[in-house]
Amino acid sequence: MKQLFLFLALAVTLAACQEKNDQQSMSEPIRFPEMEETQITFEESGHFIHTTQQFSPDDQWIVYDTRNEDPHISRTCCIEMVNVASGEIRRLYQTANQTNFGPGVGGVTFNPREHSVLFIHGLQNCDSLRPYDFSRRTGVRIRTEEPQKPIFMDGRDVQPPFTPGALRGGTHAHTWSADGQWVSFTYNDDVLVELAKTPNASVKDLRMVGVMAPLGPVSVAQDDSGENFDGQLFSVVVTEVVEAPEPGSDQIDRAYEDGWIGDNGYLKTDGSRQKRAIAFLGDVRDDQGQVLSEVFVVDVPDDITAAEAGKPIEGTNMTRPMPPAGTTQRRLTFTGKRRHPGVQGPRHWLRSSPDGSVVFFMMKDEGGIVQIYGVSPNGGEIQQITKNDFSIATSFNVSPDGKWLCYGSQERVFVTEISSGLSKQVSPDPSEKFSALQGINWSNDGKMIVYNRKVETGGAAYYQVFLLKPKGSSVD
Repeated sequence: MKQLFLFLALAVTLAACQEKNDQQSMSEPIRFPEMEETQITFEESGHFIHTTQQFSPDDQWIVYDTRNEDPHISRTCCIEMVNVASGEIRRLYQTANQTNFGPGVGGVTFNPREHSVLFIHGLQNCDSLRPYDFSRRTGVRIRTEEPQKPIFMDGRDVQPPFTPGALRGGTHAHTWSADGQWVSFTYNDDVLVELAKTPNASVKDLRMVGVMAPLGPVSVAQDDSGENFDGQLFSVVVTEVVEAPEPGSDQIDRAYEDGWIGDNGYLKTDGSRQKRAIAFLGDVRDDQGQVLSEVFVVDVPDDITAAEAGKPIEGTNMTRPMPPAGTTQRRLTFTGKRRHPGVQGPRHWLRSSPDGSVVFFMMKDEGGIVQIYGVSPNGGEIQQITKNDFSIATSFNVSPDGKWLCYGSQERVFVTEISSGLSKQVSPDPSEKFSALQGINWSNDGKMIVYNRKVETGGAAYYQVFLLKPKGSSVD
């Protein structure tokens, strides 16, 4: 009871602070250092930054894939990293027998605790008949001191009887937990892709969210097809989706754009701590049957190996994999009555404060401007964070100290102080040869911001890596 009282008192205090901040003038300056911009890659090729975890743990390296267009993972060969201080480039991985049909690599992130990276890898047997696709990819890890030595993280088994701890499709957009031990991802199921092609099929491949945990390795029966392989981690789906959500209900037919909540989970209203939880977007149907994207949370148990009765985590030849026992899925936002209902804006993955007290997402304000909002993982009132007179145009990230948001608009990088909602442009106005700002990330120490711009070079435009750091500072 005492813990509940303290929680409610904290909520009242935060609300009072928010009211005070809302009364401040938006012209009031915020205490964020003046920054200078440096371009650190120059080759006439792509240097594509993912949406999160781009810096090595010591902030000396930035990792990227060699795409020059967002959708082109299938034709992308390589994972590289560039040194922040010297501009030295090291190739960490290159696919074998790369074609426009695969295998392809991309979406690479650094482990926050050790010098290894994780990325999407198309199946090694990809060809024109079986190309790279949503359900034909996996997560591969490379230790930076051991280039070209892939570690396959999620096992794959598409032949019944299926293997608990392995999946039957493709994982995507991998994100490390703060301790560098677990991984969240989105998932599409290849068994259901094929089943949906059969006459009178009642099931569909619906996107889901899953996790990998250090409870493996997982061994899978293999053949010469290249479709099945072992995994280093134990992998499961943690969200539940249905083919036809009931209007007005919390049922969803798509779970996506996931993000871990907190560096160590979040505090529940009863004072207990939920150690592992993931925020994600889920597509519901309003009372009129229209699709709305809303914010959901799934609480993940420590043991993900046990199944609920009648709901196998590995799935069957007629059903999708199911969440493990102890998994709890909840809806956090109910925006159907707003002037602009549902989560809206550019594609973005949900983020949280380091202490797990707030889940951040984008939505249009009453004037139709895309802003960042926040909601407690316990649910409740939605708070508007940014109060800009322009729409945010890129994904966003939260600073490691939990005080700032970074994002882009109009080819410029902005930061917003979370406590006040005040914003500041921190990059210079772009030159005419710059375009396609994206991938804005904080360094681990919170002192630098990295991002992509396309730069015209020799009559073509290539994604290059840019860095913002405090004026007058040096990068060792």
